[in-house]
Amino acid sequence: MTSSNPSDTQLPASAPAAAQPIDAQTKQLAAMAYGEASLQDNSDEMMAIASVLVRQRDSRGYSNMATFTKNDPTFSFVIGDGNARYNKMMKATADQIGKDPAMQAAIAAARNALAGGPDKSNGAYFWDGADIKSNYDNHFKVRHGIKITDPSHNIYDIKDSTKLVILYKIVKTKDKKTKKVKTEKVETGRYDHVYDSTAGIGGTIFWKYNQQYLDVTGGSEYR
Repeated sequence: MTSSNPSDTQLPASAPAAAQPIDAQTKQLAAMAYGEASLQDNSDEMMAIASVLVRQRDSRGYSNMATFTKNDPTFSFVIGDGNARYNKMMKATADQIGKDPAMQAAIAAARNALAGGPDKSNGAYFWDGADIKSNYDNHFKVRHGIKITDPSHNIYDIKDSTKLVILYKIVKTKDKKTKKVKTEKVETGRYDHVYDSTAGIGGTIFWKYNQQYLDVTGGSEYR
């Protein structure tokens, strides 16, 4: 597991990621990963975010990042919320990117994800930054239930928020002799949290849905 200590971050020393032409999809994905990542400029963190973005793109049936972000703009807010890092990278020339180690790392992260390379997020579909600690009590995921599955993921030293949820259905049966209808509440399943952590890298915790929650609710992995 990569350390969350910025001093341990390994960024490219030269410019191999920017040496070849940067196509529009690669640049947009890289800018999104760069904008969503913490200010630590951790290359593994950007790789993980890029992998999640591509996984979400594919799961939602889009062939490219531009179509994905146009039709699902709320998945990554950096495009429309004035994120300075995203805008900086989108406006950067190839030469400027080639001189910036963090941007080079973002380009490498995008290329890795688009090529189906190593997934540092360990199969995640979602992520959170520092706000999950600063806004813990009101955080959407916390309120719905989170579980840190490995201590190394807990970069913000937060606690689990588990609470048992039991789902029921109403079953009606009719007595053949008396014709009376009996109503009974039958349990269909239970779970105690919605999100499992998959990694903690740099300033980001990565998540996927708890399998028991998916089994009980019949939900999809990516929504």
